[in-house]
Amino acid sequence: MEWKEIYESRIVTAEEALSQIKNGETIFPAHAAAEPQYLFKKLVEMKEQFQGVKICQGLNIGDAPYAAEDCFGHFEVNTFFIGKNTRKCCQEGRGEMIPIHFYAQPIAIREGNIPVDVAFIQVTPPDEEGYVNMGTSCDQTRVITEKARISIAQVNKKMPHLCGETKIHVSEIDYFVEYDEDIYEIPLISSEDEIAEKIGYHISTLIEDGATLQMGQGTVPNAILKFLEDKKDLGIHTEVFSDNLIHLVETGVVNGSRKNIDKGKIVATFVQGTKELYQYVDYNPMIQLMPVDYTNDVGVIAQNDNVIAINSAIEVDLMGQVVADSIGSKMFSGVGGQLDFLRGAEQSKHGKPIIALPSTAKDGTVSRIVAVLKTGTPVTTTRQDVHYVVTEYGIADLFGKNLTQRCEALINIAHPKFREQLKQEFDEYRRNAGQIYIK
Repeated sequence: MEWKEIYESRIVTAEEALSQIKNGETIFPAHAAAEPQYLFKKLVEMKEQFQGVKICQGLNIGDAPYAAEDCFGHFEVNTFFIGKNTRKCCQEGRGEMIPIHFYAQPIAIREGNIPVDVAFIQVTPPDEEGYVNMGTSCDQTRVITEKARISIAQVNKKMPHLCGETKIHVSEIDYFVEYDEDIYEIPLISSEDEIAEKIGYHISTLIEDGATLQMGQGTVPNAILKFLEDKKDLGIHTEVFSDNLIHLVETGVVNGSRKNIDKGKIVATFVQGTKELYQYVDYNPMIQLMPVDYTNDVGVIAQNDNVIAINSAIEVDLMGQVVADSIGSKMFSGVGGQLDFLRGAEQSKHGKPIIALPSTAKDGTVSRIVAVLKTGTPVTTTRQDVHYVVTEYGIADLFGKNLTQRCEALINIAHPKFREQLKQEFDEYRRNAGQIYIK
């Protein structure tokens, strides 16, 4: 049978496709901007037909209508990374967070630790050879399609075509629902922040010509880029490609010419940002989307020299333990690929793993460098994985340092008004633990 016949025979309405889902099954959608809005809108409209259906997802940047209170019992959210519209659901016990490294998610799916009964993906219309393109999310789209009992694809003409390992043949998908709509966007994030600029400047001093960068979205990553205009031959190997990097690509600062692998290419596993970003990546051969168990594989990351991995934190204690996914015991986001890239950078020749955070929160009333973590606070990144910590007050290099040296280095980049208090609190902690304390 020709691919066109296969495709046309599998075009159905959303209602017809969704009626194949059984109570208690797990739906696994494509990630971030690739989450199929129309399929979920129709699913929620049909909620009375479903009981105990789990939705297992990565970062949600959209509306998450299935996380509403009136959907509880019909749908249960299980997420690797809590987003703003799934946070309330998870914090109130109507959903759960799965702590797992981004790299390991496809492994858990393949091995059956995370069930996938129904794949919800969003794709382009098929090309002349019968392949649809998975668009903005490559990370685990293929593995969920392969493992699912049934796969349902929303075919959307507005989905950009991404280069890389992004094609799926129509014969591998069970149902196609044709519906065009704008895909989820993230507005441009301002970098006009004095504290972020200071942090960005400090980090830029650690970046040498020819380095390969991993960074995400936010005020600090945006601020770093302001100080890289005079750098040469930077490369990108990252999780997410977003608007903030376009300028450096277009000016030639980022060209990937010194990368050891994927030379001349920008490698990422998903794309999210503005409509202009989606137009920029459409058929752009320099942008290569690869599965997350490639991009986030420590061994792959480490093959490039001078990898600079820049990740954020909510708080860091004076031993160097990093909390990035919770506020105290209250879950806030997720583990993501922080440790994947910190360890990859550590194993890279001349690599630099970096944790960046402002020194305070809540308008300067709370120090984000703390003496000791509160009881019940989960650690995202262990103290032995942490090398550089950067605030607006400077850089603390913790690699190879003992606890006293770490304490002193971190206090030196804490906000000045908290430094004496931090020293006293850590002093007391070590005394109570029977350890040598700071004199």
